[in-house]
Amino acid sequence: MKAGLPIATSGMKIGLLGGSFDPAHDGHLHISHEALRRFRLDRIWWLVTPGNPLKSHGPAPMDARLSGARRIAGSSRIVVTDIESRLGTRMTADTIGHLQRIYPKISFVWLMGSDNLCQFHRWDRWRDIADRVPIGVLARPGTRNAARHSRSAQLMRAWRLPEIDAPLLATCHAPAWVLINLPMSSQSSTAIRNAKAAASARSIS
Repeated sequence: MKAGLPIATSGMKIGLLGGSFDPAHDGHLHISHEALRRFRLDRIWWLVTPGNPLKSHGPAPMDARLSGARRIAGSSRIVVTDIESRLGTRMTADTIGHLQRIYPKISFVWLMGSDNLCQFHRWDRWRDIADRVPIGVLARPGTRNAARHSRSAQLMRAWRLPEIDAPLLATCHAPAWVLINLPMSSQSSTAIRNAKAAASARSIS
């Protein structure tokens, strides 16, 4: 195993939450705690990505994002990792493939907000992702209904589990996915960056 990769023991159920975490915030923490509880996961790994191919601007330096995420996470059940940088992967399908080879006795679940499900069909090899791991979708403000009717949701409708079966997700064979409702947090990394930029502009003026 490569140095610096997270430790996991046989039989663990681990959720994977990818993103730039630029910066990490209470919204990430909120959906992680809900995912741990609702999907009965042992751990969640926050995969702090080198960069998002669907975003036009680059994120803050990796070290800053990792340290910020670790301050927010504050739990041994949430592991912050730069695993994609260490593996040399940029696309989610490649990252999942590598993780399944490195950790063959771990049950992984890919986690995403409902806002990401709306654009999931634009991801590189998104069908391969769905075929490899169960997917847990967590409702986000303003996108719950759009996610239900998104292109990817329609194409995957035969494999959707009822919300009541969310605790079984990690033990299901892919493809399988579930959309869960949860108390909403409106925080987003974009809003936090914009607020900081506005505060900085006011201090300069």
